[in-house]
Amino acid sequence: MRLKPETALLPDLFDRTRARTEALTANLEIEDMVAQSMADASPTKWHLAHTTWFFEEFILRPHAPGYRSPDDRFAYLFNSYYVQAGPRFARDSRGLLTRPTVKAVMAYREAVTAAVVRLIAKGDAPLDLVELGCHHEMQHQELLLTDLLHLLSHNPLDPAFKAPSPAAMAEAAPLAWIDCPGGLEEIGHDGQGFGFDCETPRHRTFVAPYRLASRAVTNREWIAFIEAGGYRDATLWLSDGWATAQREGWAHPIYWRHEDGAWQGFGLRGAQPLDPDAPVAHISYYEADAFARWAGKRLPTEAEWELAAAMPIDGNFLETEQFRARPATAPGLAQMWGDVWEWTQSAYSAYPGYKAPPGAIGEYNGKFMANQYVLRGGSAVTPRAQMRASYRNFFYPFQRWQMTGLRLAEDAA
Repeated sequence: MRLKPETALLPDLFDRTRARTEALTANLEIEDMVAQSMADASPTKWHLAHTTWFFEEFILRPHAPGYRSPDDRFAYLFNSYYVQAGPRFARDSRGLLTRPTVKAVMAYREAVTAAVVRLIAKGDAPLDLVELGCHHEMQHQELLLTDLLHLLSHNPLDPAFKAPSPAAMAEAAPLAWIDCPGGLEEIGHDGQGFGFDCETPRHRTFVAPYRLASRAVTNREWIAFIEAGGYRDATLWLSDGWATAQREGWAHPIYWRHEDGAWQGFGLRGAQPLDPDAPVAHISYYEADAFARWAGKRLPTEAEWELAAAMPIDGNFLETEQFRARPATAPGLAQMWGDVWEWTQSAYSAYPGYKAPPGAIGEYNGKFMANQYVLRGGSAVTPRAQMRASYRNFFYPFQRWQMTGLRLAEDAA
């Protein structure tokens, strides 16, 4: 993590981050905020409390003399996976925490926010940790929305997080192939602005010449994969992926439905006709890999993706409040930013020379560097401030409740 944040901008970043989280929950009912739909997803109330605990645990307790928590028991309830920070309540049982109430959690947020503001004003706050806490909370803003979507998808009333206005259908730009030269290049965080430790150190890597699809794979193209028997052809799938697909009964992306001869998708704006030219979303690595093999292509490596992403960051992020992916209509290399996270074929592992930070903060990223794959580019529910070319998101290959899609690649002829 960066050690010298922009001091003058930090109070505004902190205020905006905390306020946005609460704004995302403003129209939810209490019942929406307390239920848990699966072990991987947490209740909205828990996200509100956990992001507050993070500031309390790593900033207020060690750096604010005389600080007293509203309730010391919250440390046990709302620690996620920081072993060095103490024992934790079981992750798969967070939906059983009817107490503290949502009202009590909001009071907890208010007290901790005020204490951090006072600490910053006094000049005693560890600014690198405050900045890290803001980016941590931005990650949870996205998780809050995707976890809520998974919860709402189980309700036969099809409740919408946001007013279910029809998608503005637009024809996707024709798929083109962009030649990328490769070579001996540098990737990783360049030291400018914030970055997570897993993005470091910047290092050289060789990339052979390659070609990248000009946009993400669309729903229309995914339907062709389904109709061609893609979910029934074991030869397209990795062994673990085929076993998972058979066990879970996968026949289409997680939130798709086929009703009255047409495809529908369920999203944060409720159930709507599937936009055929929007990027396919909510697919696992296994599905993305099978599609690429069916198409006669492959997934890009994260180095290939990062080198191609040397362009201004502009896309459909959380701030647009679309809460869904949109078609790419511009020619050339498009949609690198926003809409859907793009699976890469790269395993999430340490860069050469990587060292985790000391203490419990070192558990943030480093201990997860096994059995997961890297995704790049952000989604329609990712805060824009999170994005940079070196940003590495990561998930297990079977997970598909996140807004994840794919872009194809191939070796240069």
